[in-house]
Amino acid sequence: MGVPAFFRWLSRKYPSIVVHCVEEKAKEVNGVKVPVDCSKPNPNDVEFDNLYLDMNGIIHPCTHPENKPAPKNEDEMMVAIFEYIDRLFNIIRPRRLLYMAIDGVAPRAKMNQQRSRRFRASKEGMELVEEKKKVREEVLSKGGHLPSDEAKERFDSNCITPGTEFMDNLAQCLRYYVADRLNSDPGWKDLTVLLSDASVPGEGEHKIMDYIRRQRAQPNHDPNTRHCLCGADADLIMLGLATHEVSFTIIREEFKPNQPRPCPLCAQVGHELSECQGLPKEKQGEFDQFAAPSGSDTEFIFIRLPVLREYLEKELTMASLPFTFDFERSIDDWVFMCFFVGNDFLPHLPSLEIREGAIDRLVGIYKNVVHKTGGYLTENGFVNLERVQMIMTAVGEAEDNIFKRRREDDVSFRRRMKEKNKRMKTDAPSFIPGGQLAPQPLGQRSGGSKPQAVQNPRQTAYDMRVQNRTPSQNSSSNSDGSPVPLGMKRKNGDNEDDDDEPPDNIRLWEDGWKQRYYKRKFDVDATDESFRRKVVESYVEGLCWVLQYYYQGCASWKWFYPFHYAPFASDFTDIKDLPSTFEKGTLPFKPLEQLMGVFPAASGNFLPKTWRVLMEDPDSSIIDFYPDDFALDLNGKKYAWQGVALLPFVDERRLRAALEKVYPDLAADETRRNSLGSDVIFVGKHHKVFDFIAELQNGDAEGVEMPPELCHGIKGLLTLASDVIKPGKPVASPIPALNDIVENNACSILFKDPQFDDDYIFKATLIPTAVKPPKTLKPGDWEQANSKQPWRPRLGFNPNRQQVHLDQSAFRTLGHVMSKERTQGVYSYTPPPSYQQAKNSRPPLMRAPPSLTVPLPSLRPQDSWRGPQPLFQQLIPQRNQGVEQQLAWNRIIQSQGGLFQQNTLRLGSGVPGYFQQRQDDRRGRQGFSGRPYPLPPDSGRFNWN
Repeated sequence: MGVPAFFRWLSRKYPSIVVHCVEEKAKEVNGVKVPVDCSKPNPNDVEFDNLYLDMNGIIHPCTHPENKPAPKNEDEMMVAIFEYIDRLFNIIRPRRLLYMAIDGVAPRAKMNQQRSRRFRASKEGMELVEEKKKVREEVLSKGGHLPSDEAKERFDSNCITPGTEFMDNLAQCLRYYVADRLNSDPGWKDLTVLLSDASVPGEGEHKIMDYIRRQRAQPNHDPNTRHCLCGADADLIMLGLATHEVSFTIIREEFKPNQPRPCPLCAQVGHELSECQGLPKEKQGEFDQFAAPSGSDTEFIFIRLPVLREYLEKELTMASLPFTFDFERSIDDWVFMCFFVGNDFLPHLPSLEIREGAIDRLVGIYKNVVHKTGGYLTENGFVNLERVQMIMTAVGEAEDNIFKRRREDDVSFRRRMKEKNKRMKTDAPSFIPGGQLAPQPLGQRSGGSKPQAVQNPRQTAYDMRVQNRTPSQNSSSNSDGSPVPLGMKRKNGDNEDDDDEPPDNIRLWEDGWKQRYYKRKFDVDATDESFRRKVVESYVEGLCWVLQYYYQGCASWKWFYPFHYAPFASDFTDIKDLPSTFEKGTLPFKPLEQLMGVFPAASGNFLPKTWRVLMEDPDSSIIDFYPDDFALDLNGKKYAWQGVALLPFVDERRLRAALEKVYPDLAADETRRNSLGSDVIFVGKHHKVFDFIAELQNGDAEGVEMPPELCHGIKGLLTLASDVIKPGKPVASPIPALNDIVENNACSILFKDPQFDDDYIFKATLIPTAVKPPKTLKPGDWEQANSKQPWRPRLGFNPNRQQVHLDQSAFRTLGHVMSKERTQGVYSYTPPPSYQQAKNSRPPLMRAPPSLTVPLPSLRPQDSWRGPQPLFQQLIPQRNQGVEQQLAWNRIIQSQGGLFQQNTLRLGSGVPGYFQQRQDDRRGRQGFSGRPYPLPPDSGRFNWN
């Protein structure tokens, strides 16, 4: 679920929930890469039972990565996915279950968002191709050099949708991958593997939650199972809390903001596509040895939900309630209130933004009104609308002040940015001469030739004055040269201080904002009470649907919110009697039907030919579902990805009626891809349930219940299929570069979760026999900011883990091992971090010309950060007696003690002295032997005798 800024807000408010992963890397011995033995204990000091993979969060970065070159073909993509799973398995090392879930056909409510994303992706991809072509021609015409434009078809990420050939091939590759690991990897020996591919309906993360709910309802379930879920979506945090499992952890990639992205044209970082000039890559070092490695592996972090539960317990605990406080119920209410700030199924309310502290505001209101409500807002995934009404009333009363405060903050931010830009402009030189008078760095003239005499300096100076006098620098004219009347600003777009944002026609901070909002967004008058009531009813119905989706499963496959925008909180009046039930027995779309509902016409090549005609033929009965272009409403946001794509909603009845005519044209393979599938369970020969499944494969039994005592308490129904993996039979590799599995000792069979009645309610409570983990937080962790203790990343789950470091003896060993004959080390001129931070704030005191540079001797590693020797130490003349008349800064250097004594110069030699054994001087202090200058006077604070 896309909830922008939710994880950032959560990790800043509750910082102790984040733990950095400890990852053991594969070693290389004699040129042979030795894989990691995952059967050994977990280096994170915790053992996990179950690992769940939301595969779409793995497929997308492996098929079209942002920080490294994309794979050349589909086979390389599959291998990249395998390697990604191996890396996660190495970090987590599950002991019981590995569950891999790929997004299948989504509910109708989610298809609207999928449709918006895919239309945008197609439009942005086509625009990128056109812009690359235009910039390439421009750069080449100016003499630039660019990599050859390979005639390679652009990878359309829209193919990562159920029903396409790509997803069908991915399922086959994953079956081969699981069989290979069960046969070869000792860490997979006793593991149960469940694969839910794209043919199984449901979103990946919700298929995982549905599995956990159904297993928790079984008497054989272990309530102390340690779960780990991999995924980057923010809704995984709320889904993990909704399970009410005592040990639930989320692993995700560590997000590092402002990472440079390579230019799509020249693959270099540091500039955008529009700024590409086709210049050769600038080397970092003589042989480009200091260049940052491209496509380096990202790091992973853990999100500890038990610690988050500790935070929430302290924040949500309330005294003097008219009813018994139940922490589990308060967690469900917190999850429900988070839906108001955004989710994949409903637009967020206009007055609630995470960046403005909306969740904290909702929690404060909740704690104030809960005494009046007489109970909690939710129970087992069902909403009490009468109590929700009180929350909405309180938010509605503050809406006007929220909009005004938002405007004040926005104006203040823009003013600060303008002042910052002005300061940056004033710091830059106002004029730099060019041509013959252009400044040239010393020692860098071509061929080392002497500067040539200036020819006709008067004409050169005149040309520079004329060139510098351009209309763009004349503040009294527009870009088209037209004059600006006195007292007026330049045209919008010419004023550099003006923002590029479009004008806000709603103006929520001014009176009449509600009338303007409904007129602009819904094209109705605000006085139309019946329409506003319809919008509110649909939104309330959506809140009930989303909560049931999180706690009970999909309540209806066909429900969706039929508007692009949300109502105001002040519009939620008399909602207690609104309907909150849904039609039962609804069925999901079939995979190819979903493709027709979410794909633009540009991605029609993934569909059968006769189906594609419905998207392209002007006479098609559903051609209005596939516009070539569409409007994008920023809705008060700054970036296009935050805007609202104004696409027409798909009418399910019209779509099915049009598809009835082309269904007979499907081929056998297309019919197979258009059918709904089932989960597959895999085990190896060392697993307890292996013999049971192998016997079933030799029979013809259908719907056999799996014995939970043989499979870690997992319960379900097993069904035979024709394409299962059987022991003793080879497994063909779908990837030519990988070998077939000749000696196969793994087996698979179809698996179905335990079934319940339609009216069964899964309890959202702790299992009575569950043992809560020990408390992790300390009193100091409750403080929002602790300036005394600098932040340090925590590695693994052991709070007493010792950080790896080198002591002084190790540094001395490195100093002896390193060659002392080389005159300049690799890192001799690397400045310390503090220098990098301060180099832009003030200029250095002195800078040595190139001719006076003195090469440094071989320094020890702990001394290498000090950089080049200061000029005032390099140029000390030979002296015999006048040592008391040294410069002031030399006396300061000498008085600093051990830190600078290590590099103190021997006067008269001109080079730093190496370390010598210290000897006691006349006062008992230690110093260097042969010191030719007197010691500094006593400070008066210490007794040196």
